[in-house]
Amino acid sequence: MSGGAYIALSGLRARSEHLDRLAADIANGSTSGYKGQRGTTSVAERPVFDRALQSAIDVADGPDQYDFRSGTMAATGRDLDFAIEGRGFFVVQTDAGPRYTRNGQFDRSADGTLITEDGSPVLGEGGPIKLSAGAIGIGADGTIRTGTTVAGRLQLVDFPDYQQLTREGGARFRAKDPAAATPATSSLLRAGVIEKSNVSMIERIAEMTEVSRTFEALQKGVSVLMNDIDGKAISELGRR
Repeated sequence: MSGGAYIALSGLRARSEHLDRLAADIANGSTSGYKGQRGTTSVAERPVFDRALQSAIDVADGPDQYDFRSGTMAATGRDLDFAIEGRGFFVVQTDAGPRYTRNGQFDRSADGTLITEDGSPVLGEGGPIKLSAGAIGIGADGTIRTGTTVAGRLQLVDFPDYQQLTREGGARFRAKDPAAATPATSSLLRAGVIEKSNVSMIERIAEMTEVSRTFEALQKGVSVLMNDIDGKAISELGRR
């Protein structure tokens, strides 16, 4: 395979993964607390290929970069919808360890535990929060009351470096080093409000159109290199 064809094929692979990321952003445009993802590419020098092809430079996916800017706040009036104003994440208990999210659409399980939409317990400062019967109220510091009884205080954490966070699915992230989590002391909680996805659908659709056109151009380049040029070379060499 020629070096040019190899570069074009690696570019096709990178554009295919870029399209997958854009599709995920568009699919989660209505997911509360969802953060958009920016794809990057990098040049991966491959000494073995370079020696063989002289110009074989692999276009590879770079590190994932997420847009952690806050989404717009939308009032719902629901007493178990919470939004974080400022930096920080809610902490969710899972079998694989703590997970972090900005999606504050919570519910109450049959035994009164505060849970996420998929049934995972939401952690307070002393563990999962149990809600008793009664009207629910929440303070700006995350303290939850049912009636006049304090049920607990939501655990809000922040990270000095968001680059260590990796998406696990939807609006949920895992940390490479959970010990790096620190209390989000400057954040405020708002009740009856959710943070919407920060994905701009117009930008993503425009970006998808651009990436699709680049993908088609690379496909055409591969076809020309591998079919037309190589085919002509084989034909000419066969005559001689």
